[in-house]
Amino acid sequence: MPFLASLNPTLLLSSRVQNPTPKSKLCTAIFSCCSLHHSSSKAMTSPSVPTSPTSQNAPLTVQNYPTPLSPPLPPISKQIELARAMAASSRSSLFALSRSDILYEDQWLIVVNKPQGVYCEAVLESVPRFLADLSEGTKGSLPELHLANRLDRDTSGVTVITKSHKVASKLVEAFTNHKVKKTYIALCVGSAPKWEKITIKSGHGRSKFGAWRVYAASDVGQTLPGGSIVRDMETSFELLSVNGQGNFKELSEFEKDENIIVVEEKAVKDADGKKDEILVRAFPQSGRTHQIRLHCQYLGISIRGDVKYEGVYEWNEKIYDGHELHAESLSFEHPITGLPVKFCAPPPSWAKE
Repeated sequence: MPFLASLNPTLLLSSRVQNPTPKSKLCTAIFSCCSLHHSSSKAMTSPSVPTSPTSQNAPLTVQNYPTPLSPPLPPISKQIELARAMAASSRSSLFALSRSDILYEDQWLIVVNKPQGVYCEAVLESVPRFLADLSEGTKGSLPELHLANRLDRDTSGVTVITKSHKVASKLVEAFTNHKVKKTYIALCVGSAPKWEKITIKSGHGRSKFGAWRVYAASDVGQTLPGGSIVRDMETSFELLSVNGQGNFKELSEFEKDENIIVVEEKAVKDADGKKDEILVRAFPQSGRTHQIRLHCQYLGISIRGDVKYEGVYEWNEKIYDGHELHAESLSFEHPITGLPVKFCAPPPSWAKE
């Protein structure tokens, strides 16, 4: 578990100041001020001469971007991610859903258990053959299919597809307003946590290199390179097992306790500590890109196979082709009936083991 050091405002301020004014420019500025004072004394007897602004007298500005608190992408991740993307593209072009992948269907929604290593677009394209109202021999136009939620390529689990634009817009609004409750299961590798439950709050945004990073909670609202801003990000975690020892608890409402980390500094990790297999359930309170993966990395328990965020690529003489993160459930009010619905995907093999 990372040690959260106390915040030193002076240190943070000094570490973020970039491009201090060179000595030569400072001298030029002082000289310009003296010249201006001298010329003003002649203004009473000399006619004024209009001047135009130049690069020498333009105001100097310093852009002070927030500093990311999670490390940049490991160099090895670029090559591995490229190979995984190419393999997933090949699989996706031939992908076809099986009947066992369909978790639920009505006239407005179809809920699918997306496999690992397949793009969501491939799942969407393979849905029409399973639509109940388009049985064999029936003629009719296809409904307007939309992905209500998207999962990363290697994340498996609950994916909701709507059958009309109206239903899609209502679900998008529900996701945007945080009215959809989500749970995930992740298998991580790192030092066994000393907590049973924990909540982590931080900032979230893209660094100047385009990668998603963890930022300080106090940086929320600050501007980042490219014009985006740091947004809030909050995830609660529940420890399920360590090295296979523990109980796979049934899904229930997460009750927050006082074990809360508000991120303000880089995490301190035990690089030489014992590496354990850790199964956790995650309850994201916000919906940021790669949120659970980033927070697992910050806690020192990166998801197995997640090479972008320091997860092991090879473990116990086995090479992993993707990260082990599973969208376990989605709960929300049905966009048409208004009734509460909850969709659960069965745990993958790595979670059962």
